[in-house]
Amino acid sequence: MTQAPNGFDAETALREATAFLQRLIQFDTTNPPGNETPAARYIADVFAREGCRAEVVESAPGRGSVIARLKGSGSKRPLLLLSHLDVVPAVAADWKHDPFGGELVDGEIWGRGSLDTKNLTAVWMAVFLQVKRLGLPLKRDLIFAATADEEMGGTYGVKWLVDNRPELLECEFALNEGGGTGMQLGGKTVYLYQTAEKGICWTRLTAKGRAGHASVPHRDNPVVHLAGALHRIGTTPLPMHVSDTFRLFTERMAACLPGQLGQAFSLLLDPAAQEQALALIPDEYQANTIRAMSHNTAAPTVLRGSDKTNVIPRVATAEIDCRILPGQTPESLLDELRQVLGLQGNGEAEGRFELALDRASLATESPPDTPLADALRTALARHDPDAALVPFLVPGGTDGRFLRPLGVVCYGFAPTLPGTDESSVHGVNERISVKSLDFAVRVLWDAVTELIL
Repeated sequence: MTQAPNGFDAETALREATAFLQRLIQFDTTNPPGNETPAARYIADVFAREGCRAEVVESAPGRGSVIARLKGSGSKRPLLLLSHLDVVPAVAADWKHDPFGGELVDGEIWGRGSLDTKNLTAVWMAVFLQVKRLGLPLKRDLIFAATADEEMGGTYGVKWLVDNRPELLECEFALNEGGGTGMQLGGKTVYLYQTAEKGICWTRLTAKGRAGHASVPHRDNPVVHLAGALHRIGTTPLPMHVSDTFRLFTERMAACLPGQLGQAFSLLLDPAAQEQALALIPDEYQANTIRAMSHNTAAPTVLRGSDKTNVIPRVATAEIDCRILPGQTPESLLDELRQVLGLQGNGEAEGRFELALDRASLATESPPDTPLADALRTALARHDPDAALVPFLVPGGTDGRFLRPLGVVCYGFAPTLPGTDESSVHGVNERISVKSLDFAVRVLWDAVTELIL
């Protein structure tokens, strides 16, 4: 039996986390509709058997979140262990194994949510139960929360809790998803902890023209106007903006990576040299992610024109998924798009196109250097001494965006070993190795106890 000085039983924790994850995957919490309540009640029942009360809170029928708390002395404010129970859809015919089977195959746990984020829920359950069993003298309350609706915006999950039951999530620090990915670059292992995330600016572009019969084409076809505009948006980089997190990310990556790769990261803050530097990063996905960390982005995703093949419509519309960086606003993003489209001061273009916001939220950022970062760094050093811990900004969004405006220091850190297929998140054949789950259990136990004892 493997036990740490504080009594932590790593083998039991891994065995339980594995079983918890397999069972959680078997709850089909595809969102929409979510239906997270059965999974939330399963967790509450597990905790109840250990003498720990957990509250299942429904924001709407079937939209359940589960929250539990271990009381500390109150000398320090609480730590929140956060994850979400809902998952994105999965088409079983596209998978090698049942996406809702939770099968253990060749040392890997397969299923939707095995990386996003039922794995983190399972780890937090194992950690929380060990703290409860050991009766550790906590300086902080330890809060467990597995919530609904993250994949569709958090309206029925963390946002609802913040608006309606804020006392349940009140804390100083929170650990969440959105970071922890282990990468090997230039022979160096790097783990990223997420300290910032972009805001959403979903935008609608409408092109106007002249309706008519498609058998007689003319030059004022709004579909053609829209196609040209979207080509410009999709191929024109928006201006560079440097957040505190991105500056630290580049500086610390440059300091820890050898040779040409380290030099490439040192050039990422120079707008004139960034593309040249990104070309030296061998993984295209990583390079695209880094570019998105320093620019507002605009990705056309949905197109609508005529509802009949033989009709040229009067208008055509596109929905554009735009994301903004810390310090940027929806208005500044729209100004950047107008510049790309040549709308400013161009009367003809201004009359042809309309830009409107459908949904917007501001980016959020936590200070990268805090006692929580120190706890992560200390824990990681025990289990991968040669690895570096580097802050980064996630181009997407998490439930952390609801906590940071309340003054909570929220980091994303669900550690996975290098080689984990992160592309399977929201894709096919999502899975996590038991070895990676073991690594997460051990690192997060040390990080959590470093902060609460």
